[in-house]
This record gives sequence, structure tokens and C-alpha cells, in this order.
Amino acid sequence: MNSIQKQFPIMRGLLPIRWPKVPGEVIAGVTLAALAIPEVMGYTRIAGTPIITGIYTMLIPAGLFAVFGSSRHLVVGADSATAAMLSVGLAGLAVKESADYVALAGVLALMVAGFLMIARVFRLGFLANFLSRTVLVGFLTGVGIQVGLGQIQGMLGIHRAAHGIFSQLVTVWRQIGQFQPYSLCLSIAVIFTIIGLKRISERIPGELIAVSGAITASWIWDFKAKGVAVLGDVPSGLPEIGVPDINCSWALIEQLLPIAFGMFIVILAQSAATSRAYSDRHGEYLDEDSDLVGLSMANIGAGLSGTFVVNGSPTKTQIIDSAGGSSQLTQLSAAVVVMLVLLFFTAPLAYMPESVLAAVVFLIGAKLIDIKGLKKIYAERPWEFWVAVTTTVVIVFWGVEQGILLAIFLSLIVHTRHGYRPKNTLMIMTGAGKWHSFPISPQNQAAPGLMIYHFSHSIYYANCVQLKEEVKTLVKNAEPQLRWFCIDCVAVDDIDFTAAETLFILLDLLSKRNIRLVFVAVSDEVRNELDRSGLSEWMGCEAYFTSIEDVVVAYEHRHN
Repeated sequence: MNSIQKQFPIMRGLLPIRWPKVPGEVIAGVTLAALAIPEVMGYTRIAGTPIITGIYTMLIPAGLFAVFGSSRHLVVGADSATAAMLSVGLAGLAVKESADYVALAGVLALMVAGFLMIARVFRLGFLANFLSRTVLVGFLTGVGIQVGLGQIQGMLGIHRAAHGIFSQLVTVWRQIGQFQPYSLCLSIAVIFTIIGLKRISERIPGELIAVSGAITASWIWDFKAKGVAVLGDVPSGLPEIGVPDINCSWALIEQLLPIAFGMFIVILAQSAATSRAYSDRHGEYLDEDSDLVGLSMANIGAGLSGTFVVNGSPTKTQIIDSAGGSSQLTQLSAAVVVMLVLLFFTAPLAYMPESVLAAVVFLIGAKLIDIKGLKKIYAERPWEFWVAVTTTVVIVFWGVEQGILLAIFLSLIVHTRHGYRPKNTLMIMTGAGKWHSFPISPQNQAAPGLMIYHFSHSIYYANCVQLKEEVKTLVKNAEPQLRWFCIDCVAVDDIDFTAAETLFILLDLLSKRNIRLVFVAVSDEVRNELDRSGLSEWMGCEAYFTSIEDVVVAYEHRHN
């Protein structure tokens, strides 16, 4: 297994193939295709491109990511956030659904691919690590609520003229008396069918059964004649491969660059957030840099196959996760189904009631809402709970892209908060002959005149003030008067420029009080940093000790 993965490193999301699970993977792929085809067609209405381009996003781009990506679960395809950015960015540059508009969308996809490849070269995949588990719960919950609320209009059969959660809810409130009874009944029937089948067995493809049944019923009883909105005719055939047919002047490129860069940021953050969430859920390895290659190749495929930018999709990823998919074989299976649909089976899609699609997507959104995770965070870390809730609220009422950027920012704040006020202690030997940490207090000395101060974090600009103030307070109030002050660096793996300058200040302060400053358990990396700062030259090599016991022996040897 390992030798195969080393031989084909580009198939990390696909290999090893677990043969007993292949039938389930194929069923999950069919389920993904059945549910996502109408969904991506809906995204074209946001993007302003022809309906068929939405289906194209699930063909070549999805296949390329399955081969080049690392995540075993992430599904790429059309996405509401990037579709909306596309529509806003290209406004005024070309007429929506025109050939020039589609060509510009393809150029944007290629530019985004370039940004993603540059990110891979500079190994920016590590940015995914700045999304804490707390904000991931908030992120997916926010996406789920946004997706679910956005389907209410479709489930009621109300005309979708509004964008944004507030506008949509206001529209529902104003037009509630105009709801379409058949559409509402279909939505309820689909929801109960899916939930009921899932309660019988999680392995039953409830979504596929409900969608197939709805299409069949719509064909037999002609739901369109009863006032139920259906998807309508869908053109057939595979996409043509080629470079977007448009004259790209430098002035045009300058106009498209900020749009492409904005999409790149959203794709990087959203795909990383989704990949990380599902790799954590299943306890699997994730290589963010390989995912960048996969996303880049997927967008190259999008640009060359006449469609628009693709992104990692939380909702589609949830579809395959719920259907039992466990590798990119599911997405490849879906791509095969999409190809067959494009060639032979676009006609039945015309009978798909829009309310059925809305009901299915509503349930997908509901599954993303992690109430149990939020309760667990609140019980264990109340402060981080509000970070998760803030992320959720921003995504619901402002937007996914803004919520993602806030999530990264809040993750950094959470990290900085832990390092900004580290819980430092003083080391004292207990009666059992073992060293133990005690609260910061001038009386807690390792030996009369010796204090061993344990700093529990890397020393950097944000916590230097705490370091300086705690040392000054201890030295000033110590009883008996200190002779040695030792900083235990076992938890310190980095010292920045500001920290080194602060240590120089402490060295001067202690020297004026005839107190010697020494260090214990300093790593080689930190010692090199102290050497480069010139601190070691001032203190001498004898100021560094390997263990606390060595410090005590040296202190007692000199002062006894």
C-alpha cells in the first residue's frame, strides 16, 4: 500500500482503494451526481452563465481534483460564494450568458489556477492550520444555516427574486400567502422520505430514491401543469476543450486580477476549512499543499472546458459523507455519471421539481449544523464558544467569504490569547524529591536565594511585558533576597527580536541588584537565537544548564 502511494503520489485522495467499499463508493457517486447536478445548475443563475456550464463543473474539474488532490472527501464544483463574486466582478464587462461572458469566466478560472499554483510553490497550504477546531464548527454551522434558510423560498414555491438571508426571509414573510401547495407538499414528502429511510439504515440512498421518485411522479402526473416549477430543458453533449476565445488585453487583465485574487482567497480558505473538518472527522491525513495542486488543476480544467471557477464545496462534501463515500473514487464515479447524463439523460432532468431540489439541499444544510459540537465547546471552553458563534453569525448574515476571513482572524486571536498571557510558574522540589510547579509568589524559592521561573510559552513581542513585570515583581519582593534567577526554557521553542531585547533589559536589572541570570533546558535553536542576539556573550557559557538539578548543585557549590 505504501509503495503504491509513493509511486503515485498524485493519487493520495484515491489510493489505497478499499475493494469491499467500492460498491458503496459508486452508489455514493451516483447519489452525488443526482443531487449535485440540479444544485450546480442553480448556481449558474447566480453566476450568470448558461445552465449547462454548471454541470460541466462536475466533469473535468472534479476528475482532475480527484487525481491530483490529497483530501479523500473534498468535492469540488460550482459554489455560491465564487459564483456571486463572478457575477459582481464581470458586471459591465459582458452580457450575462453570452459567449464573451463565458470566455471571461474561463479566463478567471485560469487566473485563479495560477494563484493556487503560486500558493503551492510557496507552500501556503499551512494557512489551513490557522483554522482552529472551534472556528471550523462555527464555519460549517454557519454554512449549514445559510444554505438551509436559502431553500425556504424554493420549498414553498415562492419566486426567488431576493438575494441575501435578510432579503429572502422578508420575501417569504411578504409572499407567504402566495405559496404553491403542491410544491410545499412535495418538499415535505421528500424530507420525510429521506429522514425515514435514513432511520431505517444510513446506507439506504434516501436522497437518490426521493429525487428519482419525484422526477418519475412529475413525468407521470405532469406537475408543471399544476403550477409546480420544474428545471426545464437541459442541453446535451460534452464540453468543447480549448482556450477561452477572447482578446485579453493588459487593461482587461488588470480588471480581472483583483476578482481572481479575491476568488483565490475564498477558495484557499473555504476548501482548506472543509478539507480540515472532514479529515479531522475521519482521523485521516491531509496534505494541504497537494490539495492546492488539485484545486489548481481543477480550475485549469474549468477554464479549458467552457465553465467557471470551481471551489471546495461543504454541501457536496456532506452529500458523499452522508452517502458513505470515503475516497475520491466517489467523485470519479460521479464524474462518470455526469458524463453519461450529458450524453444520454438530460431529458429527465427537465421534470425535476425545483421544490424537491430545495428540500434536499435544505437537509444537506441541516446536517452541517453542529449543535452537539457547539454544546461541547461551550461546556469546555466558553470563551471559544463565542468565537464559534461569531463565525456562524457572520457567515449567515454577511457571507461565506467574509466569515472565512473572520474565522482565520479569530483563530489567530485564540492562539495569541493563549500565548499572550501564559500561565507561568515557579519550580520547587516537593517532599517526595520531585520537582513541581507552584504559583508565582516571591516566597516560592527552589533554595534560599534561588528562584527557578518556568516560562510556559515561546517568548515573543506579545508576552514580553508579562515576562518583564513578573520578573521585576519577584525580584523586588523576594524574601530572602535572591542571588540567582533561573529561567526554565523547556517550553520555549522560539525567542524573537523583542524578546531578546527584553532579556537584555532583565539582565541589566538583575545585575544592578547583584543577581545572576541563568537559563536551564535551552534548546539548540533557542541557544542559537540567543547567541545571535549577543546575550550569550554577555552572560557566558556557564550561564546555561542542562537540568534543574545541575542549577541547584552549581548554586549550592558557589554559595555554601
